[in-house]
Amino acid sequence: MTTPPSLSPEADTPDLAETQDKQDKQGRLKKIGAGVRRLTKAKQKFPMPNLENSLKIVIATDAWKPQMNGVVTTLSTLGDILEAHGNQVKYITPLDFKSVPLPTYNEIRLSLFPNRKAAKMLNEFRPDAIHIATEGPIGRAVRRFCKRRNYPFTTSFHTRFAEYTHERFKFPIDWGYSFLKNFHNSGDTMMVATPGLMEELEGRGFDNMKLWARGVDVNKFRPLKSDLFKDIPGPIFLYVGRIAVEKSIEDFLNADLPGSKVVVGAGPQEDELRPKYPEIHWLGPKFGDELVEAYSNADVFVFPSRTDTFGLVNVEALATGIPVAAYPVRGPLEILEGAPDGCGAMDEDLTKACLAALENRNAEECRDWAKKFSWEAGAKQFISNLQMPGFDEEFWLRSAKMFDDPFMP
Repeated sequence: MTTPPSLSPEADTPDLAETQDKQDKQGRLKKIGAGVRRLTKAKQKFPMPNLENSLKIVIATDAWKPQMNGVVTTLSTLGDILEAHGNQVKYITPLDFKSVPLPTYNEIRLSLFPNRKAAKMLNEFRPDAIHIATEGPIGRAVRRFCKRRNYPFTTSFHTRFAEYTHERFKFPIDWGYSFLKNFHNSGDTMMVATPGLMEELEGRGFDNMKLWARGVDVNKFRPLKSDLFKDIPGPIFLYVGRIAVEKSIEDFLNADLPGSKVVVGAGPQEDELRPKYPEIHWLGPKFGDELVEAYSNADVFVFPSRTDTFGLVNVEALATGIPVAAYPVRGPLEILEGAPDGCGAMDEDLTKACLAALENRNAEECRDWAKKFSWEAGAKQFISNLQMPGFDEEFWLRSAKMFDDPFMP
């Protein structure tokens, strides 16, 4: 018996294949359509700033309290000044997320899966401007939010991440700078602390940079003499900062110096170095007037780091009246360049720098020089660096109520 053509296997197979192909095409079209709808869907936009209501500013940072370092000090002081002028500042920090300690550095917390909550915080706050201070999980989450919505944002270069990861994990420095360049060049402006650092980063391919100077509160950091070091032989050489390999603290500990060496701070290298250098006076972390007292009663402040972008502790020391000894590298160079001899010394031989700073120290010259570094001026510089198409520097300063105009009501 002959099988009808419509029921033969040979005739049936093309029909099934054609149906499957049609379904596949429909599935692909649905996916494409969904993607187009997502791309064309109106995204939430924040209102434009105006001259009446001051500014609402988000600062996103992976470095925050209880850490005490130059980044945290800079960002918290900036917020205090902006709020004192009537602006609203919203910090997005590790305190807002579940986090885990950074391997080998427990003081630094890495936020876990911050994307969704960071987006929710931004949508609820509706900022006029967004600033991303660090390149960690929080910084990347906020950057992702801005890029997906085509929303302007600024960043800042605080830490030599490339050198840091090289010192700790032996990653090639070029890899680190490639990561940093990719992160920062996607923003509208990257703020850097000094002209020298800007020049260096330009040579590495960074662009869209503006200066954002750091400062010191000379009312808080002032000479505060006491008998703090009366029981140890002088002169007193002081280090203040993280006890970590990237700070080159062992250069200071190994220096052949008279008197005594004092270390204020904590960090991942502390357990290793304390028993190795029992002659050093380890005071642990100090805050407030206790920190000011430690600065004030030393004879020389020693800054052995080669990886800091500025080194705020140098200016704090100068404000209390003690000179700085450092390597001639970015940070100390910008702080001490043009300063009187009484403010300190720089040398590739750290011992020579310490002894020269000791010999020429002049407390009055140190404090006068520190007054050149103003937090208020730095905050205005930060505001003027904010970016949004159609809004110039004067607009931002007026909106933040920080425009120096004697005729302005």
